[in-house]
Amino acid sequence: MLDQWLIGIILVAMLVLFVIDKWRYDLVAMMALLSAAILGLVPTAEVFSGFGNAAVITVAAVLIISQALWRSGVVDALASAMKNIGDKRWLQMIALTSVTTICSAFISNTGTMAIMIPVALQLARSSGNNPSKVLMPMAFGSLLGGTITMVGTPPNIIIADIRREAMGESFGIFEFTPVGLSIAIAGLLFMWLLSHWLVPEKAGKSKSQSLYDVSSYLTELYVPEGSNFVGETLYELENRSEEDFVIVALQRGEKRWSAPARYLRLKPEDVLIVEANAETIQQVIDGTGLELNAEEEIDERFLKSDDITVIEGIVGHDSRLIGRSAGDIKLRSRYGINVLGVAREGQKLGTKLANIRFKPGDVLLLQGDAEVLNDVFQRFGCFPLAQRSLRLGSPKQLIQPLGIFSAAILAAALGFISVPVAFSLAAGLMVITNILPLRELYDAIDWPIIVLLGATIPLGSALERSGAADTIANAVLYVSQGSPDFVAVGLLLIVTMLLSNIVNNAAAAVLMAPIGISMASSFGASMDPFLMAVAIGAAVPFLTPIGHQSNILVMGPGGYNFSDYWRLGLPLSLLVSAVALVMILLVWPLY
Repeated sequence: MLDQWLIGIILVAMLVLFVIDKWRYDLVAMMALLSAAILGLVPTAEVFSGFGNAAVITVAAVLIISQALWRSGVVDALASAMKNIGDKRWLQMIALTSVTTICSAFISNTGTMAIMIPVALQLARSSGNNPSKVLMPMAFGSLLGGTITMVGTPPNIIIADIRREAMGESFGIFEFTPVGLSIAIAGLLFMWLLSHWLVPEKAGKSKSQSLYDVSSYLTELYVPEGSNFVGETLYELENRSEEDFVIVALQRGEKRWSAPARYLRLKPEDVLIVEANAETIQQVIDGTGLELNAEEEIDERFLKSDDITVIEGIVGHDSRLIGRSAGDIKLRSRYGINVLGVAREGQKLGTKLANIRFKPGDVLLLQGDAEVLNDVFQRFGCFPLAQRSLRLGSPKQLIQPLGIFSAAILAAALGFISVPVAFSLAAGLMVITNILPLRELYDAIDWPIIVLLGATIPLGSALERSGAADTIANAVLYVSQGSPDFVAVGLLLIVTMLLSNIVNNAAAAVLMAPIGISMASSFGASMDPFLMAVAIGAAVPFLTPIGHQSNILVMGPGGYNFSDYWRLGLPLSLLVSAVALVMILLVWPLY
């Protein structure tokens, strides 16, 4: 009984820290594992056994394959076809959500959304529609798509491996399809018909432009003869103001530098194009003797040149920018990048940009060298929103990765080799054939997820070994006492779904699966419907933006608030739960 209390305290503390989100979830999970090991709840020989678990290897392989397919342009080929679907919002909704759902069945949700969000924004802006109406349904569609196959989402991979350990045989790649495809179709139909009334249309934001009206903040400053700042550097001038004051261009005669280097020294008759509000401009003029120059209308052409561009990007869920500011990482001095704007929940933040500590879902407007910007996005875990050239490969380049991926699926589905071996082999072939360059191999793996899984799998075993899983299962059975047996399956599904909205869905699957197995044992029933309920519940967190990376990615571009998600997410969750329960019991009978 003491072991049950100890593992319960550790797991509750872990979940609370997940919700508080002060430390990243992989660190929290590792600390929980080490605490359990110190208390003797996890045997010494099994402390790090999770990192060699087949599910962890499979997740890593699937992430590598997803990156290779994403890089080769497979999803881009589908996205490029979206340009011809017309201006009708309902038609755009159907096309965008369908493609997102289908791709997410085989490729990582995050990778799919990274490609489809810019496509959706481009369509919305060209047609005058509000992107907020379609971005949330796209994110939910990516979650629904992940339920269709075993490789669509980490919870399915985890549940398949747990079944292998418990029964000696894993779920097959397409054994999730009858249930997953049913809820995907039901969910899509529901969103096509009703999301117009359930998804808020964000006001105060242009439907045809980005989150920022940069030109309204651009001003020309003229450097007169005899100015005290002649011969001084741009760095010294920028430091004269404590407020937002960014030099975005320098005009000297016929020559113009966009995003000029901070070491450039001012000369007489230079014209500076700066981004700042009127109050800051007046402060700079008063303190430097520079003059306001308004001989021509200023627009965003000053922000760009042959090498310099302006691009919007979303701060990802595991970005290295989270909790840090542009000043902390020296974006301006180290990378030559200007932060022109930061938007959070659809509203531009007006405080000093260099000091804003970034959060997941923030939308950044950055100016700098195009190649450097691309490297910075990859280095810091951000996703570009700009219209960019699609990575469309030649037919040979598209056929090769699709052929390798299809062969892996076929070999695993027919039972020639196991799923972990098939997908590890496919990942290796993607690298050997240079579809995914070797230098990008380890960048393709979401390491926090790998650490989370490696740490929580032994904790899940400890939950079962201590008897705590049986105790929780008996409590659930007591609540459902007197009801038909399928009610217990429904309760398990709903509890797992609620848990996945506040913690990582992979962790939810690991922790709830032992409880599902104990419930099945208490009933004397098959464990398959209980495991399938956990898989579905963990994969579809629709109620909060923190439930999944896809939800976070659309938060900034859609201008959503935290409370906006449940308006569509709650009825969709109820529908998915009902359809999933019926299909689970039809495909996987209790007895």
